[in-house]
Amino acid sequence: MVNLKKSFLAGIFSIITISILTVLTYKTEYGIFLLASFGSSMVLLYGYPESPFAQPKNVFFGHLITALVGLFFLNFVTLPIYIIIPLAVGFGVGLMIFLNVTHPPAGGNPIIVIIGSVSFDYLLSPVITGSIIIIVFAIIINRFILKKSYPS
Repeated sequence: MVNLKKSFLAGIFSIITISILTVLTYKTEYGIFLLASFGSSMVLLYGYPESPFAQPKNVFFGHLITALVGLFFLNFVTLPIYIIIPLAVGFGVGLMIFLNVTHPPAGGNPIIVIIGSVSFDYLLSPVITGSIIIIVFAIIINRFILKKSYPS
């Protein structure tokens, strides 16, 4: 019964958080707030908020670092895409672990950045602004609604 409640609440709060990002992206002129890997972040933020990988610094810097790595490889490494994608993912994962800001969903960001051929503006929106929004929602929901000690 505990798993049913936990899974239901994680699903509901994921819907709410991603809905806000979707409305901001598609119903306002403020920019893009959605990043595909934010869907995976929801699993940690609402399903396992006690995990070190779900802590705000990990969410924010994990997404930022891996997006930066993707942009670096996209713009400065002149190798075929089938070589730069795995290199960028590997470097991104390695940097997150080295800097102690591992957030597993962010491991996919270099792929998103490279396949999408995004510009450096992508760092501000959706990476930074979206990360801040999902962190704020996770703090409010976990701390004040679910009464969990988040961040740990």
